[in-house]
Amino acid sequence: MWTTENRPRYNRDQLRYPSDLTDAEWRCIEKLIPPAKRGGGKRSVEMREVVSGLMYVLSTGCQWRYIPKDLPARSTVNDYFCQWSFDGTLDRIHHVLYIQCREQADHEASPTACIIDSQSVKSAEKGGLKSIRQALMRAKRLKAKSGTFLSIPSAC
Repeated sequence: MWTTENRPRYNRDQLRYPSDLTDAEWRCIEKLIPPAKRGGGKRSVEMREVVSGLMYVLSTGCQWRYIPKDLPARSTVNDYFCQWSFDGTLDRIHHVLYIQCREQADHEASPTACIIDSQSVKSAEKGGLKSIRQALMRAKRLKAKSGTFLSIPSAC
């Protein structure tokens, strides 16, 4: 709740961009960022700046090419975003922050009650996330087929 005592905690005026992480926020997730791969060269980019670039895109909704020039290159930020999405780093960060937020609010780490609406049940009956992925893959395959192929009636 916005109170006079609480408001300074959320003041982001001292940051370069409102989407940048404070020092306390960075300390929470710093240990969750995977180390550089073995055998390669030393990382030439600051991980905090990569996270700042990622947070900028996520908070503003801008296109990757509109990342400000003082943040890492858009290809670098996008590559880390794809890699962290694939290897589960973003999911781990979300999970740790979720648990910390619940504990700060004096709740148990995992909720003991939930609400299920009819839309959630319908989605689960159809296969949930798996069916969404299949639908996306099907759409990509259809785009790849030629117009002649689509005009031939199928046996199904």
